[in-house]
Amino acid sequence: MTTWGAEIERQSPPRVRAAPAEADLVYFSSVSGNTRRFVEKLDRPAAQIPLRPRLEGTLRATRPFVLVVPTYGSGRRSGAVPKQVITFLNDPDNRQLLRGVIAAGNTNFGEDYCLAGPVVSAKCRVPVLYRFELLGTPADVHRVEEGLARFWAGTGRDVPEASAHPVSA
Repeated sequence: MTTWGAEIERQSPPRVRAAPAEADLVYFSSVSGNTRRFVEKLDRPAAQIPLRPRLEGTLRATRPFVLVVPTYGSGRRSGAVPKQVITFLNDPDNRQLLRGVIAAGNTNFGEDYCLAGPVVSAKCRVPVLYRFELLGTPADVHRVEEGLARFWAGTGRDVPEASAHPVSA
């Protein structure tokens, strides 16, 4: 008799999955799917950092990208960046392709609203390009679409390589 657990163990996932070659956005979204829904509204090629890397494998960026990241931790600096994002950025191959960060958050966090953006920015030496609340508004989507078009047409490929320092927090 086969159990679910045994079946899952036999079907080992790919350990590393390459992002689509055209994806200039990489994002992480929790079970709530807020960040995923925002990214889908942008109608750009994007790759998702797996929620459960042990089951789904990990992601490897294949070109320069902007990261879209939600803020965790209920407004506490420790834990603001999801662990899956930390793991993704601690891979030097991924980190060197990071060019900017867009942060999602909740204004209920007060001054720690979208805190994951500045944490990633400081650790990886890339700019925070935008912040939006929860699902974002149509105006947020429009601003990000226009901003990304300008960013990639101009300085996006010229941003200095990301820091060699591992990410934490």
